[in-house]
Amino acid sequence: MPIKVLSIINRFNIGGIVYNVAYLGKYMSSDFETLIIGGAEEEGEESALHVTESLGLNPIIVEELQRSIGLRNDYAAYKRVKQIIKEYKPDIVHTHASKAGAIGRLAALNCKVPIIVHTFHGHVFHSYFGTLKTSFFKFIEKYLAKRTDAIIAISNIQKKELTEIFKVCKAEQTHVINLGFDLERFTQNMNQKRKEFRAKYNLKDDEIAIGIIGRLAPVKNHELFIDAVAHTAQNTKRKIRAFIIGDGETRQQLQNYLIGKKIPFTNEASGNKLFCFTSWIKNADWALAGLDLVALSSKNEGTPVSLIEAQAAGKFIVSTNVGGTADILHKDCGLLCDKDKPEEFISGMLNAVDNFESFSAKAKNGQHQALTQFSYQRLTKDVESLYNTLLKKKKMM
Repeated sequence: MPIKVLSIINRFNIGGIVYNVAYLGKYMSSDFETLIIGGAEEEGEESALHVTESLGLNPIIVEELQRSIGLRNDYAAYKRVKQIIKEYKPDIVHTHASKAGAIGRLAALNCKVPIIVHTFHGHVFHSYFGTLKTSFFKFIEKYLAKRTDAIIAISNIQKKELTEIFKVCKAEQTHVINLGFDLERFTQNMNQKRKEFRAKYNLKDDEIAIGIIGRLAPVKNHELFIDAVAHTAQNTKRKIRAFIIGDGETRQQLQNYLIGKKIPFTNEASGNKLFCFTSWIKNADWALAGLDLVALSSKNEGTPVSLIEAQAAGKFIVSTNVGGTADILHKDCGLLCDKDKPEEFISGMLNAVDNFESFSAKAKNGQHQALTQFSYQRLTKDVESLYNTLLKKKKMM
């Protein structure tokens, strides 16, 4: 009989969590059988169910599992997850991210699931909420960590944050397992993809395309990206265009920010303005082929998928030094800037544009690291090893 794993995620929206859980569900050895459950994508998000469907997986949507805190929905989600656990009878419950981690682990504890694992894909211990709310979340995570067999951190930096800085779990129970993806597509047919992307957005050969990819939310700090691009446009002799790829709650706020600064932008591919809001683009490899530089301006991150993919595509990066960015960024592939010193990010963007050719040539050196360190084959091997260690330990008790 295969070992049954129940994977619980917050919701099926575009992002690294869905890809990683899907790859684990599809490519783990035949010793394991996986069922994936999670909430639906929310307003401003793009559904990622095409990812699971393309791999032949049939996840269960738990409609009550939503991003915002609400006692009625959260309790309903808890009861639904308990019901699924009782029916599926998993040997391992593996939760991913905060909401799924709380509801899923509580349900697993109540149902006496033999092994409970939780992955921190990021954390909310700074830059998200006020002091009181943050303290509450820390308390919950510490309580749950004591009742979790293994915690997975997705970078060495994140493990240090979890175990030493915020002290939510013990070092001996915390295992570093990098994210894993199908990155080969970021090396295939890139010239053709580049021609298609640049034709759609009317990009000329001498225009440097700068992109930022991700959810439009306060913690992503897109205003810093806007300021950096605007400063660069005023101080370089190069022609540049900027692409904000993604969608979310701050879209209108960002557009109002641009209007207030009298900076031209468009929502249309043919708009030919300094800034273009593209909304979500499902094929990140297609977008990265057309871009020349990639940026990340966040105040807080776990391990940003957009930067892993950018390195696999051989693109130079300008990023704030947050979360696991320092762990994943090859020394030749980008500039890391202090998140509390916006002038570093702004000057870094100008530097990257002015020295585009030399920086881009060096960025190719990081492709091999990205393709090996962040492959889904390595991910499945690491997680299988952890599961087997935990199962063996449980049998010996």
